[in-house]
Amino acid sequence: MASNVNPTVRRRRLGQELRRLRELKGMTAEEVADRLLVSQSKISRLENGRRSISQRDVRDLCGVYEVEDHRVVDSLMQMAKDSRQQGWWHAFDDIPYSVYIGLETDAASLRVYEPQIVPGLLQTREYAEALITGALPETPSSDVEKRVQVRVRRQERIASDETPLRLWAVVDEAALRRVVGNREMMREQLEHLVEQSQLPHVTVQVLPFSMGAHPGITGHYAILEFPDASDSSVVYIEGVTSDLYLEKANDVHKYTVMYEHLRAQALNVEQTREFIEDIAKSYAK
Repeated sequence: MASNVNPTVRRRRLGQELRRLRELKGMTAEEVADRLLVSQSKISRLENGRRSISQRDVRDLCGVYEVEDHRVVDSLMQMAKDSRQQGWWHAFDDIPYSVYIGLETDAASLRVYEPQIVPGLLQTREYAEALITGALPETPSSDVEKRVQVRVRRQERIASDETPLRLWAVVDEAALRRVVGNREMMREQLEHLVEQSQLPHVTVQVLPFSMGAHPGITGHYAILEFPDASDSSVVYIEGVTSDLYLEKANDVHKYTVMYEHLRAQALNVEQTREFIEDIAKSYAK
């Protein structure tokens, strides 16, 4: 049903199929752009799923690629139609990381490394509000509340009984030591983190300061994997003014190997829980 359609994922799948058709035709993105009198960047954005695509775009591209099977054209046209529907996050207006939310909503598993903060899917509402307020000091309170609501809504994937998100989080010790809000808020946040880590589909590991330099020293990133084998994994790197999405197999492989090193260097699950519990107790003093 349309209500279950994820427009972000539809755009990705459609873009992948259009790229495949272009490559079968032996054409470059520049050649296609010249034929349609559009910019090369538009063709690239359509193929990487970062731009909404119209049925007219699909029709024109199928014409250039000489697709004669009407069933293929009809299927692509339907995907274009579905990709223009709105996901649940659009109800919150202009969320800057809406592409990521769309990917996360459809992902089967998420591996994340956080060097500075508790991962968003494992945050308490109070911690999230204090964090967003501190990180974006000029943001109106109404927008802060909107971002908090989105974060809480995203966390439903963790609580889902039907299709829970498989989450593996490696968290640097700095995230546990940084006092966001106040000490009582941090104690509650760390207790919540321990509680969430006991869910069968959630794994949390802490990377202590004592490990020194490590492969994640350059900063936060996440690896998303999807239930459909045709959807390639995505590495997400959050930026200040724009985000980076890596989908090339070589790039994903490098970040995956780096993540395996992080997991190997981090405390194991039981050691992690004890470590977090000890820090939580220190906030109660």
